[in-house]
Amino acid sequence: MRFGVLGPMVVRRADGSEVRVGGPRLRALLAVLVVDAGRVVGVDRVSEALYGPCPPAGVANAIQSQVSRLRALLDVEVERSPAGYRLVVDPGEVDVLRFEELVARGLPGEALALWRGPALPDVGDAPFAAVCVARWEELRLRAVEEHDGASVGLLRELVAAHPTRERLVARLVRVLHREGRQAEALALVERTRRVLVRELGADPSPVLAAAHGEVVRGERPAARRVLPAQLTSFVGREEEVRLVGRALGSSRLVTLTGAGGAGKTRLAVEAAAVRPGEVCFVDLAPVVGGDVPRAVMAALGLREDGVAAVADPVARLVAALQDRSVLVVLDNCEHVVEDVAGLVGGLLVACAGLRVLATSREALGVTGEVVRPVAPLDVGGVGSAAVRLFADRAGAVNPSFRLDPATAEVVVGICRALDGLPLAIELAAARVRSLPVAEVAARLGDRFRLLSRGSRSAVARHRTLHAVVEWSWGLLDEDERVLARRLTVFRGGVTLGAAAAVCGVAGSDEVLPSLADKSLVEVVGDRYRMSETVREFCAARLVESGEEREVVGAHAAHFAALAARAAPFLYGEGQLVWLGRLAAEHDNLVAALRWAVGHDRAVALRLAADLGWPLWLRGLRSQGASLAAEVVRAVGPTPPEGLAEEYLLCLVNASSTGVAGLPGSPSPRELWPSGLAGPPSRPFLTVLWGMAHGAPRVDVAGLAVVRERLLGPDPWSRALGLLGAGIQSRYEGRVRQAREEFAAALAGFRAVGERWGASLALAQLAGSAREDGDPVGAVGFLDEALALSREFGATEHTAALLCRRSEWKCRSGDLDGAAADVEEAAVVARSQGAVEAVAQAWLGAAEVARRRGDLGGARRWCAEALRVCPRGWFGPEEVRASILVVAGLVEWACGDRVAAAGAWGSAVAVAREWDNRVVLARVVDARAHAAVADGDAARAALLAGAARGLRGGGAVLDPEVVAVEAAAREALGVAVFGEVVARGAALGWDAVAALLDA
Repeated sequence: MRFGVLGPMVVRRADGSEVRVGGPRLRALLAVLVVDAGRVVGVDRVSEALYGPCPPAGVANAIQSQVSRLRALLDVEVERSPAGYRLVVDPGEVDVLRFEELVARGLPGEALALWRGPALPDVGDAPFAAVCVARWEELRLRAVEEHDGASVGLLRELVAAHPTRERLVARLVRVLHREGRQAEALALVERTRRVLVRELGADPSPVLAAAHGEVVRGERPAARRVLPAQLTSFVGREEEVRLVGRALGSSRLVTLTGAGGAGKTRLAVEAAAVRPGEVCFVDLAPVVGGDVPRAVMAALGLREDGVAAVADPVARLVAALQDRSVLVVLDNCEHVVEDVAGLVGGLLVACAGLRVLATSREALGVTGEVVRPVAPLDVGGVGSAAVRLFADRAGAVNPSFRLDPATAEVVVGICRALDGLPLAIELAAARVRSLPVAEVAARLGDRFRLLSRGSRSAVARHRTLHAVVEWSWGLLDEDERVLARRLTVFRGGVTLGAAAAVCGVAGSDEVLPSLADKSLVEVVGDRYRMSETVREFCAARLVESGEEREVVGAHAAHFAALAARAAPFLYGEGQLVWLGRLAAEHDNLVAALRWAVGHDRAVALRLAADLGWPLWLRGLRSQGASLAAEVVRAVGPTPPEGLAEEYLLCLVNASSTGVAGLPGSPSPRELWPSGLAGPPSRPFLTVLWGMAHGAPRVDVAGLAVVRERLLGPDPWSRALGLLGAGIQSRYEGRVRQAREEFAAALAGFRAVGERWGASLALAQLAGSAREDGDPVGAVGFLDEALALSREFGATEHTAALLCRRSEWKCRSGDLDGAAADVEEAAVVARSQGAVEAVAQAWLGAAEVARRRGDLGGARRWCAEALRVCPRGWFGPEEVRASILVVAGLVEWACGDRVAAAGAWGSAVAVAREWDNRVVLARVVDARAHAAVADGDAARAALLAGAARGLRGGGAVLDPEVVAVEAAAREALGVAVFGEVVARGAALGWDAVAALLDA
């Protein structure tokens, strides 16, 4: 079982189901036992936890009664002894004990990931809880101070609670600086300085002063470094680390080659660790062909948010890396070597600051590549690298081991027999836990007798390594062998619960740790992983057993069930928790889906449909679309009976992001909405349709039918329906109704605790507030949406919100503030390779330049924005049209009326194609501006009225629009101007289009 107290108390069985622990006393009893799991808790401490300082008469019986109730709930034992009570569980099954262990091991990132909220919030005010929580919070604060990857949201929360904790403030200052938010960082320093003076009478410490100085001087902030934590010491390759570093200094592509188990990965990690600057590690072992660019995107933290178009993954990487100096480590390239070679070759040409360190069993074959073979460790004698490695690992598993004269020669013989291969040596050293070193040597010699003949070529070394794994296999009992071979169906590691559910081995919670003790698997956090070499060996045993299809099928069924179980939580308060769980199982979920595509298409459809929304939320939209396309291709043009919704969702998902190659498949519009018998059970289908195809072309009565057909009765779907209705009302000019619908949508999303929808609703409310003449309120809504977006990690969405805030600041005359927002948006968008957001940022830069009178700069920014803006669906087409509107204004101001008219005509064409009144209103405003410049006040007034009608009335805040209306009013007189404006506001869509054509 798993126990969680770092947040609301949670208890889960091995299958993931939750055990409800009701009542404050029962929760207090469980809490006091859990925090000392595996140890006896005295009766006095239990009594105080349950009843405080004044226990009732007969407290011993009362405690025993509570213990009996607890035993009935749990699948583990609560032992009674004269000294007290003991919860018989491994400390590794308790989140806070794992947290303490990870902090002690120097792994703050993994430790912080275990927190779900305030610790022990539901056990009352028991003294033990207060003491424990204080200790854990202090450890958490230290971990955050030491962890370079802590999020801005978490840092802000902790700084607000501990404003005088200067190391914490310094960490937030540096993170803000790294994200390009220098003004915010400087404001934080100044605010902290005032707090320190007021509360402590002290100036900032050197730690905070140093961070402040980095921002003021504009020094490059500390680089992002993503490397796997190492659990063992590094022995024997110190000179090779230096040589690899030298090779990286002279070449931008270095490949470490060698047999499996030669130590390529560890050498690459150590070489990267001593190199300054930004470093990113990408494990390609679980990746299949075609997914290499997305694996690199994920490692770099490049998200694809659910509010913007998806760029080609390679283009995304180029956009993100072309202005950065970064070392990317690509590990385990051999099975996707052609894909890696193609990607690396292209990136190195396009990104001058990029360096790549690859590990592979063969060279990539890319021009300029430096290949460094990784040879076995030297086995020259007692002081050799191989012997030192054996001694180090043997001492780790058996503290009594000593490399004395009696054992030294034996160890030298073992290392020579193993040809100095690090993995083979580590596997042999692990046996010292239970065997004398001489016995290890004797068994090794027997095992390798047939393999000691012939050439000592690379092939022989590989056979030797295979034999070492085979020898380790021979030491396993039957249950261990069964579990080891069945574990090979997992990708990216496995938890105890998943291993038990899929592998079907009795007592797997004991057998799996035993495999870890015997070095067949390694433990990282709460997950067990096999090295690729061991996995390949055990996978062959699975094939020989004839169990492969059954076990792989069980794996697919288990992870399909996990995705289905997660689905409802992704639309509510548990969204981030379940996204984290699915992220941890990402490789397993993808493997399950790909197996099901070829063997069980019904499972494939359900799993692809359930994965669409979490992949979208996690910024992996193109991967979700690609997987959906694989399923549609396999299924063909007709969905299986009872799976119409799943098929339609996959079809829309694939087509919405430009995935091609679905021959014979129907158009999504052919199936929507007639292909559904009722509202979809997966609200993501409605989201996806709206994002990909815009609002349905129906009238108000038709909209009610559509909502009834496409929106379920659950609270989240109702909130989504209100959001969609508000957007349609806004596009059709019903401003007041739109505002009411956005407010109701926000309330609905907040009620269920869902962040993505709330952020979108806030952004729409910002637009409504601005139309109401409340620019301050509009920026307030945007600030709130930005905070929510940053907490969610939706950086592309963050960039889009910054662009919108910049636009409004620009129109209110705050050009400096607008320029700052544009600059930050560009930094965020380019760091993510988010080309649509980059286009929005350049549009903002063009508007700032135009309004400052820099027409040459504005023209250049418009051209750059059009160059990078993608095409093909509603979002980017609206951005493209908005760029064309501004480009037309610039050309008109430069005197090129033909170019201006061409740009505005193209924008109108986009507005017509997508029924977009917002874009059309912007074109009409621009034409009114031109009409005033031409002295045609009547036409300007008519166009001004048409723009008002398209926007549904609302306050006019843009100073340029105000100036246009004022000039027309002065020329025509108030009465005539009012009459003409009213006539323009009454024009319908076609009449406005005809007016523009004239």
